[in-house]
Parts: sequence; structure tokens; C-alpha cells
Amino acid sequence: MKISYTKAEHSWMFYDWAGSAFSIIVTTAVFPIYYSSAAELSGVSDANSTAYLGYTISIFTFIVALLSPLLGTMADIKGFKKRFFLTFFSLGILGTLSLALVPHSSWILLLIGYAIASIGMSGANVFYDGFLVDITEPSRMNRVSSRGFSLGYIGSSIPFIMSIGLILLAQNELIPVSTVNATRLAFLLTALWWGLFSLPMIRNVEQIHGVPRRPQLVKSSFKRLLSTFQQLKHYRAAFTFLIAYMFYIDGVGTIISMSTAYGKDLGLASTDLLVVLFAVQVVAAPFAILYGRLADRFPGKTMIYVAIIVYIGVCTYAFFMNTLIDFWILAMLIATSQGGIQALSRAYFGRIIPKHKASEFFGLYDIFGRFASIIGPALVAVITQATGQSNYGVFSLIILFLIGFFVLTQVPESEIGSDTMQEVV
Repeated sequence: MKISYTKAEHSWMFYDWAGSAFSIIVTTAVFPIYYSSAAELSGVSDANSTAYLGYTISIFTFIVALLSPLLGTMADIKGFKKRFFLTFFSLGILGTLSLALVPHSSWILLLIGYAIASIGMSGANVFYDGFLVDITEPSRMNRVSSRGFSLGYIGSSIPFIMSIGLILLAQNELIPVSTVNATRLAFLLTALWWGLFSLPMIRNVEQIHGVPRRPQLVKSSFKRLLSTFQQLKHYRAAFTFLIAYMFYIDGVGTIISMSTAYGKDLGLASTDLLVVLFAVQVVAAPFAILYGRLADRFPGKTMIYVAIIVYIGVCTYAFFMNTLIDFWILAMLIATSQGGIQALSRAYFGRIIPKHKASEFFGLYDIFGRFASIIGPALVAVITQATGQSNYGVFSLIILFLIGFFVLTQVPESEIGSDTMQEVV
């Protein structure tokens, strides 16, 4: 059955089209290769460059994790959600632009710029996710969330193709631009794409649910946050889900952020890696929609189980991977479930939390995910350095998916968030 989407829903989903360019070009594809080459030029070994990237990811995710709950609590005050979204959105744009300005030889500055841009992207996503309860109804969240991810894969493919084209033309000396400058242009393109196509979200999405503003904003927000942590045990479904999410999304995020560096460690050519990652974007788009539709026929939690099982297979296969064909197979496995597990997790959580505290709860959603993401990249980094082999680090992630799967089975199906639960202030 065809679903007609509202203007607010379309605008909200379109932000995935805009922001996902950062995820594929900066987080996953171009930046890790660019950074790896910069580190190599400075005499840093492959294993150490991968480890330093892992440590950087751990540091900036720790910063976001500390900020998210308090900022989410403050953003639940009526009229504040968009202000916080715009603040982090602007930080992310500026951080991305800085990557185009930092000298290629300054690999440490590149990591700093990457951290700033990632803090902006991650922070903006906390409030973007929080808007889900403002733009649609619980019964439509699976479809809206999944379609947003699908648009993200499709939309990000366009600047990704343009970026790859620039880099390949430069590598083959078909344009009068060096490979380094072509990569810088890719970062510039990412910032422009992200900024331009975020305008519908900025113009058409407004906060509907929220709490009244109280005197002493920061102090009262701290009290509300403390109250929510104390009451979280009463939201049994949300609390248990957050524990499960913390583990399995850790594995997902680590694989996304470090997959290209892992491929480089295996000796795969940069061009081959970029082509594979583009294919992931193409395949992931319809699968994200498929997960959303299947979640209308089967429980959303069941489809999350399916995605976790796929990722367990990914970790196992990655341990034995050593050729480009292996990397292709691994990438296609990831493409089938990468968008689905993220979209359905966001929608599932959105249905079991109180709407008037959506940003606060999505701040907790983010902190559980972010604190987990400190462990994943650090785990890969430590084991990679200790063994000198990246595949051992990736394989270690399997335990996170197993724990997440088990805890998810403990989430009570009958409990949902209540807007009427008493709030202690």
C-alpha cells in the first residue's frame, strides 16, 4: 500500500539525503584513505595509523556522549530543539570545511578537524532523531525512519560519485589538479551538499512536543536529567532496549567507521575500496526500505534480530578475509542490514519513549551508543596493535553483537513510553 508523506515528514527524511554525504565521504570512504596516506608520508605504520584513528573516534564519541543527555534535556524545552540542532549542524559544516584547508602532511591536524566535524554531525543527529516524534505518528515511524535512511544512501551516492570522479581523474592526470587537492575538493563538496539540502529540514520541521521553560535553565535541566536517570528503571522497555542497543550498535558503528582503514591494512587499493563503498550505497538503499516494510509485517524487534545475525556473520567472515573478492562479499553483507538496523532501532525507540521528553531520551539513546562506540574502536585499536593484524580486532566485535542479541530478548513487548508519567523536578 502506497503511503503519502506530509511536508514535515518529507523535510525530516530529506536531512538524511543531506547529512549522509558526510557519513560516506568523510567517516567511511575518502577521509580514512586520505588520512592513511598522510600518516604514511610521515612515517607512521599502517597498524599505528589505524590505531590512532580508533583512538580519535573514541575521544570525540566520549565528548558527544558527555554532552548529549544534558543538551537533549535542554532541547526538550519548547523552542530549544532546533536551536541546538542548528548549533551542532554549523559546527559540523565548519569542521568539514577545515579538512579542505589543513595541509596534507599534518596528519594530527587532520584528525583534530575530523573530530570537530564528527562532533558536529553526531550532536546534530541527536536532535534530528528527537524530531521524529514531532513529525509523525508511532504507527508510521518504521516507514518514515527507514525511508529516511534509504534517501540517505541514494542522496549521498551523488556527491560520492562526484568525489570519486575528481580523485580518479586527478590520479590519472586527466585534470590539472593533484590527488591531494581533488580530495580537498571532495571535502568542500561534502560541506556544501550537507548545508544546501538541509534547508527543507531547517525551514519546515518544528518542535511540537516539549516541556515549559523554567527559571535557571541549566540547573533545572540538570535536575530533570537526574530525575530521568532515576526514573529510567520505571521505563523498563526503554532501559532494557538501551542496554541491548549499546552493545550491538557499537559493533555496527565501529565497522562503518573503520572498514576502509581495515581494507587498506589488507593491502587493497584505494580505488577498489571507493568502488566497493559506492556499491554499498546503491545496495543499502532498497534494503533499508525493505526492512521498514518487513517491520510492518513482522515485529520491528524481529527484524533487528535478523540484522544482528547478519553482522555476526560479517565479523566471522572478516576474520578470514584477504582478497578484494572477500571484501566485496563482506561489503554486500553489510549493505543488506546497515541501514535497516539503524532505522528500525531509531523507530523502535521512538515508539517506547514519552514524546514530551523525546530529545532527552534520544540524548540517552545517543550516550548509550556513544559510550559503546568508545569501546569498539578502542578494542579494535588495542588488539590490532597487540597482534599486528586487523582481522583479530574486527573479529573481537562479535561478542558485542552476541550480548546485544541476548539483552534485546529481554525487552518487554507490552510496555511503551507514557507521556503522562509523573516527572520529578
